[in-house]
Amino acid sequence: MKVIGINGSARKDGNTAIIIQTIFEKLQENEIETELIQLPDLHIEPCRLCDGRECLVCLKKGSCIFINDDFYIVYEKIKEADGLILGSPVYGADVTTKMKTFIDRLGISSLGDPDVLRRKPGAAVAAVRRAGGMTTVDTLNHFMLFREMLVVGSTYWNMVYGKDAGDVRDDDEGMANMRNIGENMAWLLKKLHSEQGK
Repeated sequence: MKVIGINGSARKDGNTAIIIQTIFEKLQENEIETELIQLPDLHIEPCRLCDGRECLVCLKKGSCIFINDDFYIVYEKIKEADGLILGSPVYGADVTTKMKTFIDRLGISSLGDPDVLRRKPGAAVAAVRRAGGMTTVDTLNHFMLFREMLVVGSTYWNMVYGKDAGDVRDDDEGMANMRNIGENMAWLLKKLHSEQGK
């Protein structure tokens, strides 16, 4: 089993990456493979919905028709994965433009092949300085519900507070929530895996 984590921050290895890695630690303890994909490393164009002739060509193809950026590589990894974590800091009271661009592409591209995301466990997490955390988590959760994913929660809201890189480690309650997400996702993945084996 494998879980992909998407760091939607403009900052590589910052607070968002730290909270995703915290979830990963619990998954790895349960022998679940993990991979962190950092959007700052990638060039992903906005969804164009058409090829200049016909809209929603991706519905017929089963994936995005534009392969001249890094989206297709990530899409193929998500397609093969068993679970997905979407993480974003709060920019302007919502997800970053990098994350919004990514989930727009992923949402439309997967319409042509619903099984890319359908019934896969997913968790949305946010690194928050002060406000906007609920909106950010809601945006990511709504995306996952739109694509029929199984949303994984914790004992409280899926956010951790911190301003500068590394500050999230000082939010004990938030970090405990991230570890609990990892445990809940591992439990769900194992249940789904055992059901599929029957």
